[in-house]
Amino acid sequence: MIEPIPAWWRATASDTSVIDIRKGLEAIDRPFYLVDQGQGPVAHNSGELRVGCNKPEGPWYPVLAAVRALPISKLGSQTFLKRHGVKFPYIMGAMANGITSEEMVEAAGRNGMLGFFGAGGCNFSRIQEAIKRLKASSRQEGFPIGFNFLHHHGAPDAEMRLCQLYLDEGINCVSAAAFLTMTLALVRYRVTGIHLGANGEVVVPNRVIAKLSREELAEKFMSPPPVDILKKLFEKGLITQTEMELAPRISMADDITAEADSGGHTDNRPALALLPAIQAVRDRLMEKYNYPCKIGVGLAGGLATPVSAAAAFAMGADYILTGTINQACREAGTSEKVKELLTQARQADVTMAPAADMFEMGGKVQVLKRGTMFAMRGAKLYSTYTSYPDLDAIPQAELDFIEKKILGKPVDQVWEDTKAFFEDRDPTQVQRALKDPKYKMALIFRSYLGQASLWAISGLESRTGDYQVWCGPAIGAFNAWTKGTPLAQKENRDVVTAAFNLLVGASLEARSRILASQYPALAGIRALPKTIEELKICSRELA
Repeated sequence: MIEPIPAWWRATASDTSVIDIRKGLEAIDRPFYLVDQGQGPVAHNSGELRVGCNKPEGPWYPVLAAVRALPISKLGSQTFLKRHGVKFPYIMGAMANGITSEEMVEAAGRNGMLGFFGAGGCNFSRIQEAIKRLKASSRQEGFPIGFNFLHHHGAPDAEMRLCQLYLDEGINCVSAAAFLTMTLALVRYRVTGIHLGANGEVVVPNRVIAKLSREELAEKFMSPPPVDILKKLFEKGLITQTEMELAPRISMADDITAEADSGGHTDNRPALALLPAIQAVRDRLMEKYNYPCKIGVGLAGGLATPVSAAAAFAMGADYILTGTINQACREAGTSEKVKELLTQARQADVTMAPAADMFEMGGKVQVLKRGTMFAMRGAKLYSTYTSYPDLDAIPQAELDFIEKKILGKPVDQVWEDTKAFFEDRDPTQVQRALKDPKYKMALIFRSYLGQASLWAISGLESRTGDYQVWCGPAIGAFNAWTKGTPLAQKENRDVVTAAFNLLVGASLEARSRILASQYPALAGIRALPKTIEELKICSRELA
């Protein structure tokens, strides 16, 4: 049996002893000493410590446990913090249709975190509106902002248009999501403006944080831009000779978010298996390409409590990203009805449903099933699509059901609405549908899937049963953790309080485990939900 290393403690003139053990452990910015002063264990947050020696002369007392300070700025990766100009390793992820609103991005930035506006599904005028507001607040207050760069499946022109908008507006940080491979638009965004710095290093103005759940896709994002795509961009005059020549020296992404079981697009991957797999790809490709700066790997999916956040950092996550729990907060760009549904959800109240943007491919998203029939009705549309070559082949009884119970109007009327939608955003979709009857059917059915999220966001009373609410099981864990506290009510939920509870709580969880390993009698000290004012007492960094 290994004998414990002797350690001794004594008070100093500046000693601010804390008698309450929990409060002493919760003071995460200070060291924690559990000392035997003859009347049982006493907690202190300061004093002088000597380790590995005989008892010194004077008022020195045996140390039962010692835990280092763990401020939340020391969680995760310092490289990540420096690269993105943030104070804490925390991202508020992009939820489409502006659910991650301007207000949410501003709240993240003002509090030392990074937020991504949910540009997916938004028209260009809406994205431009968000850019105008966020650029102004970012310049005035000096915090970073980000925008979602969602892959446009089957619509490369629309994707390139989004790339052009971001380049024109000087948006230099994007969250790349739903990509299955590298595209012209994404590669162009990444390499535009790269140049040699004073010391001969390649300077990359546009940062990419990719969100994914597969090793093979992680390899593509951690590799240099594909040569064939670079050549095409150069031939089209979209990148310069210098950019094409320097591109092989950089990776496609600065950071990779390993997305485990989450709301929206997800492969339902277990975090415990996914994160190490993506980290292994990173380590291999860092060695292969010898990049000067380490690619970060963060974790998303299922992060809703201090325990899960602590586990992510214990596994080596450079940062954490949240989504589902933010949707239930005040800043989320969705309806009060949706927020109320989310406060009532449990972990089993989610299911998979067809995805609007990957409908023909059989792609799915994870959604809330409590209080809505969306998943069942979406599955019916996909089953019909795969069973028939076009709308005319659908039996009349089945078509009547679809029109009355799901679409809410005749398919001809839905088609007119769909045409008008795409003529404004991507006319090539209409042209393709006029030539391909099955694709026309897909667009009509996709219109229901796309509008269902908008009905939820607007809180349209007449379509309550059709609400599409992107949601992962994390919401159930968050609700269970906050039950019986002020954070259980939606009016008390805001993204900053939720974020700092996870970070401060993660630090406390880590410290409590270190304490328990040295003094098992104190095992089980857990993080409790706190208000911002209470959190400031725990962490002076928040003051």
